[in-house]
Amino acid sequence: MTTTPELLTLRVKSATWEAQGVLAFELVPMDATTALPPFEAGAHINLYLGGNLVRSYSLHNLQTERHRYVIGVNLDAKSRGGSRHMHQVLRVGETIQVTHPSNNFHLKEDAAHTVLIAGGIGVTPLLGMARRLTQIGHPWQMIYAARSRASAAFVDTLRALATQASTTLHLHFDDEHGGKPFDMAGTLAALPAKIQKNGHAYCCGPLPMLAAFEAATTAWPREQVHLEYFSAPEAAAVEGGFVVELARSKRTVTIHSGNTILEALLDIGIEPPFSCQQGICGTCEVRVLEGIPDHRDLVLSDAEKNDNDRMMICCSGSKSPKLVLDL
Repeated sequence: MTTTPELLTLRVKSATWEAQGVLAFELVPMDATTALPPFEAGAHINLYLGGNLVRSYSLHNLQTERHRYVIGVNLDAKSRGGSRHMHQVLRVGETIQVTHPSNNFHLKEDAAHTVLIAGGIGVTPLLGMARRLTQIGHPWQMIYAARSRASAAFVDTLRALATQASTTLHLHFDDEHGGKPFDMAGTLAALPAKIQKNGHAYCCGPLPMLAAFEAATTAWPREQVHLEYFSAPEAAAVEGGFVVELARSKRTVTIHSGNTILEALLDIGIEPPFSCQQGICGTCEVRVLEGIPDHRDLVLSDAEKNDNDRMMICCSGSKSPKLVLDL
């Protein structure tokens, strides 16, 4: 049984070098007169790269551009196949299947002020936000940290946007500061009180940066603090020892130790939509009809997790002997 979401077939129009190890891919419709599905700043698409290899990448072009999607891909030294495929296998002129855009990292466009904090390739969704805020004339500022100047992508583009918006772009390169990361706590504490009280702050980057961001914004109103993870800080639930009943398929699957629910379903030919396999993209969300999930994702809010009416099956397990899922 396959439940693959509706896919778009796009052509790779260009692959552009942006920094050491970073390429930008421009994806366009097969028919140049076709408008692509709309998206908003912070959105991502899932790319199907063959087999079970599906990866999520943030869109960083202007959301008013309906003729293309543009993503940035960092060649990860610990690549599980996605970035390596994009850099070493995919070629200009080839076609690729992608999902419609989805968004777990929404931009509050009418915020009094917006602070964007990027780490490494985490700059991609924030670049899209900077473009959008500049387009609509709303104030923003950005802190962009990278390990080195050579590995920092889109710097020239961000400088041009900052000039256009008459705003501040602060760059920090670890290797130029003795290997030290930038001072997250000090930077946020130095912001004017009105920004800390009424502004919205967004952060995307490696786990240590996100942890520092969360610690530095504990006094901020929670609805004004936004994060997006590129990797999960918590391991998936693989303890097993429970059964999953598929309400629509009328099948029951035993989840053994060492397997996630998603892996167990794939093993028996059930193919629900999935992408990151880390609980950070939301692609594999499934309705829970009965039972208590062991939530391990970073998509649902605490309130949504307490409702126990949906879960991410790529990483979450079960606290009850049985789960009944809407599959």
